[in-house]
Amino acid sequence: MEEKFIAAWLGARATAARMGVRLRPVATEDAMKTAHRWLSGNRESDGFGILADKRHLELSLEALAVDKRFTQLFTDEEANTALQRLLAAGYLF
Repeated sequence: MEEKFIAAWLGARATAARMGVRLRPVATEDAMKTAHRWLSGNRESDGFGILADKRHLELSLEALAVDKRFTQLFTDEEANTALQRLLAAGYLF
């Protein structure tokens, strides 16, 4: 399950980068740790604001964290944080 999430997240990040969204690199071996850190903190994930402006939040970590394929990888608190950020940004499911 983690491997599928990491592949989806790295794919979304590559798509965002092709759209001109500058993102810090995330090493595959650190991807889950990085995802948990961003969803446990007070800051939105890397590129979230720009993706919101471009109306492509489906490429954000937050959107993947609430995707039913991957919800079991995250705590309820992390998923709620992701959902709140998405709703605040006007993301339509």
